[in-house]
Amino acid sequence: MKFPKETRRFCPYCKKHTTQKIEIAKQKSRSATHPLSRGSASRDKMRGLTSGFGNMGRRSRKGPKDWKMKTKVTKRITIMYKCAVCNKKKSIKKAIRSGRIEIGDKVAK
Repeated sequence: MKFPKETRRFCPYCKKHTTQKIEIAKQKSRSATHPLSRGSASRDKMRGLTSGFGNMGRRSRKGPKDWKMKTKVTKRITIMYKCAVCNKKKSIKKAIRSGRIEIGDKVAK
């Protein structure tokens, strides 16, 4: 997907149309900041699924993280707009699923 280096759009901070630079947000990996993600052991402990008498609906199979799942071909890429007047950044609401994004080429309107 191709994007121009700059574009004119509405800045919610300046409350007017300004020229804005287009950037790609850095990809962040899953880390210890998401300890309660689906299928994690710490989440099961918090839900009380590890201790108790008998079976008590405990995990009898491996968790969802160990299941074989189909992987996506592309990643979601978030586009950031940086205002030239106030230098604040604003991202688009929904990230674009694309193989790659080119910024700086001439784009015909």
